[in-house]
Amino acid sequence: MATSTMKTSFIAIILAGMVAGMVKAQCGNTCSATECCSRFGFCGTGDDFCGVNCRGGPCVNNGVSIADIVTQEFFDGILNQAASTCVGRSFYSRGVFLDALNSFTQFARIGSVEDSRREIAAFFAHATHETGSFCHIEEDGGASKDYCDETRTDYPCNPSKGYYGRGPLQLTWNYNYGPAGSDIGFNGLDAPETVANDPLISFKAAIWFWMNNVAGVMNQGFGATIRAINGDLECNGVDPTKVQSRINYYTQYCSQLGVAPGDNLSC
Repeated sequence: MATSTMKTSFIAIILAGMVAGMVKAQCGNTCSATECCSRFGFCGTGDDFCGVNCRGGPCVNNGVSIADIVTQEFFDGILNQAASTCVGRSFYSRGVFLDALNSFTQFARIGSVEDSRREIAAFFAHATHETGSFCHIEEDGGASKDYCDETRTDYPCNPSKGYYGRGPLQLTWNYNYGPAGSDIGFNGLDAPETVANDPLISFKAAIWFWMNNVAGVMNQGFGATIRAINGDLECNGVDPTKVQSRINYYTQYCSQLGVAPGDNLSC
C-alpha cells in the first residue's frame, strides 16, 4: 500500500484533525450525552461525528456479529489456498482476527447487514491479494526498498529499520507505522517488525489502516477501496492485472457471503 494517493489522503486527515481540534480538542468529557466524539476529536451529531471511527458517545453500530459472517469455514477457505510451507499458515488465524476486532467496534458495522457483508468481503479480498491467501507475512523483497518519507518529520524514520509491507494489508511507510503504533500500542517507528512477529498486532495494524483510510469510501464501491490502498500503482490502467485480481477475490467472497458486490468495482 505504497502510494502517493494514500499519503495525500493521510495528510488531509491530519489537517482536518488539526482544524477540528481547534473546536473542541480531543473531546475529553466535553460532549453531551446525545453527542458523539468524532474521529477528529470534536463533538456533534450525524454521520460525520457518529460514523466511521467515532471515538465515543452514541456511535453508529449496526450490531452485526462479525463472527457469524467470518466463520471458521470462510477463513480456512482462504488460508487453505496457501501452500503448507507458507509462514502465514501458522501466523494468521480467525481467532486472532476476531480478537483484534475488540479494538475496532465499528469495523464492518456501519450501514445495513448487506453493507457489513460487502465490507468484510472487501477486506479479505485485499488481504488475500496482498498476502497470497495468508501465505506471506512480509512483502517479498521489501527489505531492499526505501519506504521512508523524510518529509514526514512528525514520524522520523529510524535508519536501522525498514517500513516495508507487513501483515494482512502490508502496512507500509513510516507515516503509517508511526500513528498505527501510537494508536494500537507498539513502537511503530523503532520496532516495525512487531507487525510481522505478533499476530494480534498484525491484524490490528491492518484493521487500523482499513478504518482510517478505506472504510470511509466503501459506499463508493469496491473500486474506491483499491484506489485508497494502492491507487497510484494499480488504478487508471497502470496495472489492470492486479486490479482484476482484487476484484475477482471480492466478487468470490461476496458470493460466498450471499451479498451482491454492488457497482463501481474497478478503479
